[in-house]
Amino acid sequence: MKKEEKQVLVDVLHRRLEQAKASFLVDYQGLNVETMSRLRGDLRQAGAEFQVVKNRLLRLASRQTDTASILDYMHGPSAIAVTYEDVAGCAKTLVGFAKNFERLKIKSGQISGKVMDAEGIKKLAELPGRDVLLAQALAAMQAVPTSLVRVLNGIIAKLLYALKAIEQQKAQPADGE
Repeated sequence: MKKEEKQVLVDVLHRRLEQAKASFLVDYQGLNVETMSRLRGDLRQAGAEFQVVKNRLLRLASRQTDTASILDYMHGPSAIAVTYEDVAGCAKTLVGFAKNFERLKIKSGQISGKVMDAEGIKKLAELPGRDVLLAQALAAMQAVPTSLVRVLNGIIAKLLYALKAIEQQKAQPADGE
């Protein structure tokens, strides 16, 4: 690859890393082309991109980005998965793929500049997906006003019962009259 081509690759990768919410570094050594294509497709469905890149070029591209936080893990054969949306979905895809193909090893990752080791990424993969988390948050937000309305209805109902009891008590003739 010529120097100009390398510079273009570094520039393109740098722009992608600037926009990324998270990036994950993996060792792909021993995976065949068919398996790598399948991994790329699975990651694409999860909203992520996967690229094999030389560590030297990745180091250059990651300057002044959050991915620079995982520079220490950039040794040996490396590929990078970059996600712009669903971080947990990308982690799930990588962890699931690593379970099925033992040659894929997760080295590390970063989310908004915070470094995660392989165990942290596995724990992240256990979280529910973005849509499930949003649904849970929405359900929790709906529960608060619904509960408040029930409590207020209960107070109003008790007040009405008390007023009705007072009305009935006043409507009864007094025993002494």
